[in-house]
Amino acid sequence: MIPSICDLSDAHPGKVQTLRPLFRDFGQVSKFHGQITTIRCHEDNALLKSTLATPGAGRVMVVDGGGSLERALFGDMLGALLRDNGWAGILINGAVRDVEVVRHMPIAVRALEICPTRPNKVGTGERDVVVSFAGVTFTPGDWLYADENGVIVSSTPLV
Repeated sequence: MIPSICDLSDAHPGKVQTLRPLFRDFGQVSKFHGQITTIRCHEDNALLKSTLATPGAGRVMVVDGGGSLERALFGDMLGALLRDNGWAGILINGAVRDVEVVRHMPIAVRALEICPTRPNKVGTGERDVVVSFAGVTFTPGDWLYADENGVIVSSTPLV
């Protein structure tokens, strides 16, 4: 069992970054952790979809959608990929849709907001790049811990 992120943060002063409290929970799971894989994309989720279709091995997907709320990057179909391929959870600097379904799925989803508009499917974006948003820099291979208290990131495992 992973301790509260409050306890982890207290036990590792100076070793964690704390995400600004801008994100909402959308799945059934609110507590998750794992090594970070990143995607940078803008209103286009083709790369995200193809990546979630691969084995997640308990990793956390961090998506920098540039904070756009014009098109959703994640919905119920990607939620099924997240669940079925062993991803620990997803954090999206952008919007989600199909929330009436996603809220009943046993997955961890954090995003800024809801938007009903589907994403583009062009295939633009970058994978496994350093991204920064909400006061935190996310480097592939770092560790993300999330619970009801928020989200923290560390360059090393905390448990």
